[in-house]
Amino acid sequence: MYPAELVKPMRDDLANAGFEELYTAEAVENAIKQEGTTLVVVNSVCGCAAANARPAAKMSLQNAKKPDHTVTVFAGVDTEAVDTARNMMVPFPPSSPSMALFKNGELVHMIERHHIEGRPAELIAENLTEAYNEFC
Repeated sequence: MYPAELVKPMRDDLANAGFEELYTAEAVENAIKQEGTTLVVVNSVCGCAAANARPAAKMSLQNAKKPDHTVTVFAGVDTEAVDTARNMMVPFPPSSPSMALFKNGELVHMIERHHIEGRPAELIAENLTEAYNEFC
């Protein structure tokens, strides 16, 4: 588990952009199962989260169509919340960072770590906005 003071700026990056931080299994289930679309970002301390994932998630919200809800869980810290989110992302294997779009509780789009590493934030944001245009 990472120290709170280490992850605080990384948490704040998404929280300050309007993402709701989820800490429990119940909160994750409620967020994903609610009506409408929900973007779930599995945040991480890794460099690709800082350089690619978080910027892309924030950038994607500039699109005309966007999710009704944006939430985040933090890998290596919020174990219960992350495990629940990952279980709802099956059949995709666990990865951090990652992003999933749900519609009325159903997984409709997934971006895994291997889609994030080495790709510019703009390309990842474009991938997300295409999903928003289809599902939101």
